[in-house]
Amino acid sequence: MTLTAVALAIAVVMLLWRYGVVSKALRKIRTESDDLLSRFNALRAAKDENDNRNSRDISTLEDRLAASEADRESLSRFVDIRDTANEAERIRNEAAEVLASAQASAAEALAAAQEEASRLISDAQVDTKQKRGEAEQMVSRASLQAAKVIEDARKRAEEIGGDALRALENADRLTATVAAMKNVVDGYGESYMVPSHSLLDDLAETYSHTEAGKQLKLVRDYSKLMTTQKRAADCDYVEKQRRDTAIRFVVDAFNGKVDSILSRAKVDNFGTLQQEIKDAAALVNHNGAAFRNARILKEYLDARIEELVWAVRTHELREREKEEQRQIREQMREEEKARREYERAMRDAAKEEESIRRAMEKAQGQIARATEEQKAQFEAQLAELAEKLRQVEEKNQRALSMAQQTKAGHVYIISNVGSFGEHVYKVGLTRRLEPMDRVRELGDASVPFAFDVHAMIWSENAPDLEKTLHRKFVEAQVNKVNPRKEFFRVGLADLRATVEDMGLNVTWTMAATAAEYRESLAIGRQIESDPELRNKWFRQQIAYEAALGDEEDVVVEAQAVAP
Repeated sequence: MTLTAVALAIAVVMLLWRYGVVSKALRKIRTESDDLLSRFNALRAAKDENDNRNSRDISTLEDRLAASEADRESLSRFVDIRDTANEAERIRNEAAEVLASAQASAAEALAAAQEEASRLISDAQVDTKQKRGEAEQMVSRASLQAAKVIEDARKRAEEIGGDALRALENADRLTATVAAMKNVVDGYGESYMVPSHSLLDDLAETYSHTEAGKQLKLVRDYSKLMTTQKRAADCDYVEKQRRDTAIRFVVDAFNGKVDSILSRAKVDNFGTLQQEIKDAAALVNHNGAAFRNARILKEYLDARIEELVWAVRTHELREREKEEQRQIREQMREEEKARREYERAMRDAAKEEESIRRAMEKAQGQIARATEEQKAQFEAQLAELAEKLRQVEEKNQRALSMAQQTKAGHVYIISNVGSFGEHVYKVGLTRRLEPMDRVRELGDASVPFAFDVHAMIWSENAPDLEKTLHRKFVEAQVNKVNPRKEFFRVGLADLRATVEDMGLNVTWTMAATAAEYRESLAIGRQIESDPELRNKWFRQQIAYEAALGDEEDVVVEAQAVAP
């Protein structure tokens, strides 16, 4: 109640101050108008006086001309006297010239006076009318506002509840404005970050990628339609031109900010951009208060935020498609490597099998020609070759079977303590005939240390086994945004228990060796405490880099001279 009374008092003071300013301006305008009227009256009086003076001069000259004519008539009898006649003619001509000059001067003075008077009257009327109109409008607005404040004050006792609600709404608006200003000044940081996968969860139940694109176009068209139909903003002006100008001002300002914000939409900044749009609306509404409360309507704000929602969903679907394409390409490369490995293994097995068969045929021929003692030796050699042939045939058959069964492979559980820390494990699959080749590839230059293998699980349906393990430990995913990343923060004992519950017989290595990582830590501690050892280690590194550079040069030269 106290806050309301203070606000009312401030409003009344401001209106009284504005009324005083307007009154002062009106008094000034009236003073200027009176001054112009006085100048006009003075000019009119001067004109009248000049007209009277010219009239008197003309009358005097006409009297002199009449006297001259009378004298000339009286002297007509003396016409023969040339000197008298010439004098009379001269007097008459002089009188006529004086009369003409006086009449021209009077006409010019009269025209100039009339022109100056007309200009002053016109300027005074226009200026007085304009200023009087502005003053009347200002006085009218001030009077209306003062009357409204007084009327509100009379009804305040009856409208305590309503005023409290309006005060609360104004407080919310001012709070939103203050928060928006604070966000603009201090930045948004990560306060409004919202995981984008929650949007995808809602989207996956109903929409496909094409549907998301259609929805994005639909909401953008709806926003444009609202602007065209003048449903985007409102203000309290009654005059149409002023109202349209104020609405166009706030809509253009708001749309400029929102278009800039939407251009930065990505899969991981929905929360921040949503708050930026709300802050833009709050600031535009705050600035629009000077134009009779010109403001963006909530329906239009919601429509622009809906654009952001579908823009982010579309971006997320595009990123998902990119990730799926990457996974497909990686799977194709992995399957191609596995296929080449199987084919190479079958070729090698076939060659080895052929070599063993020839050796067996040779041994059988030697047995036929050998003595009893030699037969025992050759038979033992033949038995050994037969065992090797069996193993080669099994290897060839296994390679052929894996090549034919595209789902067969190994699911590996590996860790890299030096790169990712303790209790972080990667659960993936490979269809390689030699699964350790895939593990060595993962430990290449992209990570500083090699991976340790804790389990290598053979399965005729490796993708299904991998998916089962991923779903079991989904809450332990290290990357909460991209579920295709295969790293999990979980205990190795839990992984082992899950695999054993499936009835799989697997050999486990529970402790991570992390040899290079632990050795690097030991070397770091040693060279930190021993300067001589540090210098020795540094020289070894320099020598290693030099030797590595020489090897690369040799490889380049060999490639250059190769045919």
